[in-house]
Amino acid sequence: MRRALTLLLIVAAGCAANESLRPGARSPETVASSINLSGFPADFRRGFTDGCSAAREKDAAARPKGDEPYAVGWRDGFDYCQGRTTGR
Repeated sequence: MRRALTLLLIVAAGCAANESLRPGARSPETVASSINLSGFPADFRRGFTDGCSAAREKDAAARPKGDEPYAVGWRDGFDYCQGRTTGR
């Protein structure tokens, strides 16, 4: 019985760890300070934060188009904060 309980706890802990978000992803307003974006332009960092905010909303806004730093940062922030989905 003790082994079964231990195994159950290990499996439950593993499942919980897989569900967690990346550092800072739960708080879009501070995500840029939770990870190291210091080497990126200000427009990229702003886009990263905005993309992360959009990922946390149910009806995410359309992705910005273009290759400018804001749009690239937005896409990266959205992908970072969206979280992992099963089947990927």
